[in-house]
Amino acid sequence: MDDICDLYRQAPRLAEQGERVLGTDELTGVQALERKEPNLPLAPGKVERREFEYIRHGTRSFIINREVVTGQIVAPSDGPTRTEEDFLVHIQHTIATDPAALRWHFVVDNLDVHRSESLVRFVAAHSGLEIDLGIKYKSGILKSRKTRSAFLSDPSHRIVFHYTPKHASWMNQVEARPT
Repeated sequence: MDDICDLYRQAPRLAEQGERVLGTDELTGVQALERKEPNLPLAPGKVERREFEYIRHGTRSFIINREVVTGQIVAPSDGPTRTEEDFLVHIQHTIATDPAALRWHFVVDNLDVHRSESLVRFVAAHSGLEIDLGIKYKSGILKSRKTRSAFLSDPSHRIVFHYTPKHASWMNQVEARPT
């Protein structure tokens, strides 16, 4: 927990050095609703009234980044799913918003898509590492969640993931309101 708090305290200094610190989280199963009828307008002695019936248009999943220093939302993405591929594409789009950034720090929870094989391969390539990553569930860095997490948390990489402690995703700044 102290690691995340230290990262947040250091975020302004890191920003001055060209590093970005973002809290990243998913909002899943958000219902896309539309009111069936328009609201009834204000009338003398009556407040505006809302129609209670609505039409469902399915659900959407959002992946959101909040810049810790500025509180700004950076490169949000949405789609019908939240898969390993969706998260990788989200990270790639986020990094593309600032090619000059020297290092990216993402604060995430312990969801498996935050430590996936494709994410490990992307971070290795983006950090210029030409190493044998092993085989998922069998050997090397890809062997287990623990080995993938350790690799993705390595501060020498250009993209670093900081994992909130289990049951402490509240530490992520995505849902915090900027002051």
